[in-house]
This record gives sequence, C-alpha cells and structure tokens, in this order.
Amino acid sequence: MKEQAPRIEVVGNAAAVAERAAALVIARLHDRRPVTLGLATGATMAPLYARLVAATRTGVISFRTVSSFNLDEYVGVAPQSPGSFHAYMQQHLFGHVDMEAGRAEIPDGTADDVAAEAARYEEQIAAAGGIDLLLLGIGANGHIGFNEPDSDFASRTREVRLDEATRIANAINFPDPASVPERAITMGIATILEARSILLIARGSEKAAAVAAAIEGPITAACPASALRLHGNVDILCDEPAAAALATRPHNNNRRSA
Repeated sequence: MKEQAPRIEVVGNAAAVAERAAALVIARLHDRRPVTLGLATGATMAPLYARLVAATRTGVISFRTVSSFNLDEYVGVAPQSPGSFHAYMQQHLFGHVDMEAGRAEIPDGTADDVAAEAARYEEQIAAAGGIDLLLLGIGANGHIGFNEPDSDFASRTREVRLDEATRIANAINFPDPASVPERAITMGIATILEARSILLIARGSEKAAAVAAAIEGPITAACPASALRLHGNVDILCDEPAAAALATRPHNNNRRSA
C-alpha cells in the first residue's frame, strides 16, 4: 500500500481539541442521513461525547439514524462492571442520546468463545456495510484500539494481551490495580483501515512521542498508529502539547480550516 499523508490540525489545548472534534462529528451527523460510527473510549473521548450529548439535547443533531461499533472491550469484564467499556459508553454517550436500541455494538468480553465472538463482530461490521467514520485515540506506546506494538497490520478483530503500560494507564478505572484485565477484544488494524474515514484525537504531552512516531517515523508494527499513513482519508487532531515532538509543523494545505 502506498503511503498517504494524513491531514493534521493542531489546536491550543485539550478543551479546543474536544470542541474541534465535536464540530467535525456534528458536521457529519447534521444532515441526519444514516451513518455508522466507530467509537473509542478513554479520557480523550469523554469531553467530545459530552459535546455531542449537548448538541443532541438542543436538537442540533440526532442519533436516530446512527449505528455504532466500539473498538474494543476487556475480556472477562461484565458489561455492568464500572470498568467495562459498555458502562463507559452508557455513562458518557448512549444513556443521553436518542440512538435506537440495538444499533450500538460493543464486543462481548464475557463470551465463552472469545475467538467466535471476534469473528461474529467482524461479520456484523461487514453486514452493516462497514464504518463511515472511526474515532481513535492513541496510546503512549502508539497503540490504536488495543493493537499493541508489534500487531500485524493485517490483523482483524481478535483477543489480545495488553501491554503492562496500557494496563497501568487504565488502572484508574478499576478499584484494585491487581484487577486490571490482562486481555481484551479489539478491532484489528486491517479492520480499522477499512473505515471510510478516520479521526485520530491526541492530547497531552504524554502522547507527543507517539504522535511524532505515527506521523514522522517509519511505518512499522512497532508503532501501530503509523499504519494510518496507509489510509487515504485520515484526520489527526492534536493539542499543542501532543504535537510538541513533531519535527515539522503542519502546513496550511495539510490541515482542515479551523
């Protein structure tokens, strides 16, 4: 696959990132045509979802024609557990918007056969016609979804072992650090790259090295996010701290207008 430069936009701070990301998603939902979103979780996404909830409550957008697929879920964590991504999505988005029941899909981390659940999830995405807009965060180690370093670019939805650094970063969601899951189900990199458009959001200085590696380093499994340069329709939105390690600042013709 040929390398294709993503569009990069740098804004001042974390609040500006959330505001700009929300504006891009709202623009996509504004005409209320059917759309399938790929959704991420974590601290980066929470303020974005808060703005989407506010836009729904004021009638600016509606989720009634939206379907969604979440990137991942922990293995062995019940949906009702506070640390699950099911609970996160209910708290931050699904419980506050007018999305129709049954249109929001998240992998079942409690499935008896995780491999079969992963295959089922891939089939569901395909049956829905694929993902129109996929939201991504980026890990400090360059992971996207739970595709940790050395993930195969041809990977599909599957069970993975989480890096210790990822488990430490996510420990805040679990009362006992020893209870942080070791495994998860995640969309694979090939699944991610099949989305028609991708919006990666990064904020904070702890993401600066990963952002620089993804954009300016070699395209390698050592930095899973670098695979996004094999996709022709990627926007990367960062705040100033997350962009601090870039050797070359984005040119105006490689950015969306603010």
